Amino acid sequence: METIQSVIKIAEEAGQVILDIYHSASDLEIQSKADDSPLTKADQSANEVICAGLEALDVLYPIISEENKQLPYAERKDYDYFWLVDPLDGTKEFIKKNGEFTVNIALVHKNTVVAGVVYAPVLEEMYWAIKGEGAFIHAHGESKKLSCTAFTMNDAGLRVVCSRSHLNEETQAYIDALDKPGKVSKGSSLKFLILAKGEAELYPRIAPTMEWDTAAAQIVLEEAGGRVYQYGSQTPLMYNKENLLNPYFIAEGTVLAS
Repeated sequence: METIQSVIKIAEEAGQVILDIYHSASDLEIQSKADDSPLTKADQSANEVICAGLEALDVLYPIISEENKQLPYAERKDYDYFWLVDPLDGTKEFIKKNGEFTVNIALVHKNTVVAGVVYAPVLEEMYWAIKGEGAFIHAHGESKKLSCTAFTMNDAGLRVVCSRSHLNEETQAYIDALDKPGKVSKGSSLKFLILAKGEAELYPRIAPTMEWDTAAAQIVLEEAGGRVYQYGSQTPLMYNKENLLNPYFIAEGTVLAS
């Protein structure tokens, strides 16, 4: 899929726009959305770069982005392929200036993610995956294939990725049921990518997320040997639902039968 290289370039360009604001802006122009989540000049500027880049590709698909006006389900329900975009995931981390934010661009076929690009501009880490072709990272001048850690749920010392901004009682109860677990704190979609790199085993998300928060990183994790499924069932996360809110979910590395 030659398009993936073009999408990687678009993600890099969006990341550079974000970095310019991150490093130089004295005023991040922080606003509050209807749900009280923050919105900055960087979110909006990165969105403009990504949408313009995707619209300039040889093959045109509709775009669903966090920062675009959401189309009614009646209009988007019959999409065959479409782009699902979060131009700046981890806006709270961006505002805190801890570097743990990402650019996320996924290609979805009907209700399944088939390709994804995730870029962490401060870390200078580019992740990408195509369904059936593996997951990769480019960092420190080299590219390599990603592979999750294999484990059983009975293993002691499993590393559990937790949000820097969200840790509720249900999540804590899930962690407490494990044998001597360790916690790894991380912001944005980087939580999936830690699993894909084999640096943790589990990521329970028993809290709200939207489809654009998870799509690109989900395919990276899956192609590295992991999976993402709805909390309380074995059903995979599905996309382009009438309500773009995700169900609670568990992301995990390569689980072996115990």
